[in-house]
Amino acid sequence: MGIFFIAELGINHNGRIDIAKQLIQVAKDAGCDAVKLQKRTIDRVYSKEQLDQPLQSPWGTTRREQKMGLEFGQKEYEEIDRYCQEMQIEWFASAWDQESLKFLEPFELKYNKVASAILVDLEMLEAIAKQRKHTFISTGMSTFKDIDRAVEIFKKHDCPFELMHCVATYPMDDTDANLKCIHTLRERYKCNVGYSGHEVGLAVSYAAAALGISSLERHITLNRSMYGSDQAASIEPTGLRNLVSAVRKIEKAMGDGVKRLNQNEIPIAKKLRSHLRWEASE
Repeated sequence: MGIFFIAELGINHNGRIDIAKQLIQVAKDAGCDAVKLQKRTIDRVYSKEQLDQPLQSPWGTTRREQKMGLEFGQKEYEEIDRYCQEMQIEWFASAWDQESLKFLEPFELKYNKVASAILVDLEMLEAIAKQRKHTFISTGMSTFKDIDRAVEIFKKHDCPFELMHCVATYPMDDTDANLKCIHTLRERYKCNVGYSGHEVGLAVSYAAAALGISSLERHITLNRSMYGSDQAASIEPTGLRNLVSAVRKIEKAMGDGVKRLNQNEIPIAKKLRSHLRWEASE
């Protein structure tokens, strides 16, 4: 199986189901394997002090109004589930709290996601691992000690997982990508490692693909000028199509690493070595 492409909708739908469906269509058309959202219980994830802070947004004048405006509920998720089945594309969500994890259970999703922010919430990790679904674990903002504890929990519950190298800045500077960490994580934990990117552009993701990642997640948007904190770190429809297409070519180009005489080289070799005593050999 090739690289598993995840189109991260996140909150780029701006609380509108029509935009979410357009993004799902974009992901499907580009050839992504799945789309991902984020599910939060606002009063559990944020403190009252945070939610009471003043903030101008399309939904009001406080951070609470903004967060509530961006959050999908039962009706929206039922429509997303129906639409993804119609489009024949997988969907899942990163639950930020146990109430949100329980909210997602009836949808019987194939995958879970541990967001970088949640990696240090051991109780949450236990709850996710107990479901024993294949889990993508982002490692942004984390140390080896943090990742060690997370991996230990998932192994204890015999829950399949893969780590995702991630630098949790939005957008991420290319110079901060530290892609060699993909190899470091793979060697240390003896598991598959993906890449969750927040950079502007596609070059860093191309490089990650050439390093043998198992999954690739990028935030997507209809237009990077739209409202939202994640828009600047997202890629638009044309960029997503280019990314998926190029990475599939990179996968094929990587080959198996065995040095051999390519059959298509033989007539060229015969011509260019005609003045030599040379015959093709194994």
